[in-house]
Amino acid sequence: MLSAPHRLRDAESFRTAVRGGRRAGSRTLVVHLAAPDPESETPPRVGFVVSKAVGNAAVRNRVKRRLRHQAREHVTTLPGSAVLVVRALPAAAQASYEELATDLTRSLQRVMS
Repeated sequence: MLSAPHRLRDAESFRTAVRGGRRAGSRTLVVHLAAPDPESETPPRVGFVVSKAVGNAAVRNRVKRRLRHQAREHVTTLPGSAVLVVRALPAAAQASYEELATDLTRSLQRVMS
């Protein structure tokens, strides 16, 4: 579970990251990373988008739990006050935990380079 300061909750931050951030995708997910604000003291924050296209509520919640757990390991590598949005694609429903972890790591490396 992500700690409270690292959770992204407001719609404006989601919108800013998705529309103006760098993007990298894979078969199961798309990662959007908004550059950190040099004047902000906030820690990096992470948010998730898992639509109904992924599956029913049980499937969506399973995908979100897996992604939250994996993002927790990467939050310390994010720069400053960066905003990360992880959007699950329908293929995430059938992906294993390891596949999601590999896709998240690979996508994060691409947006941060």
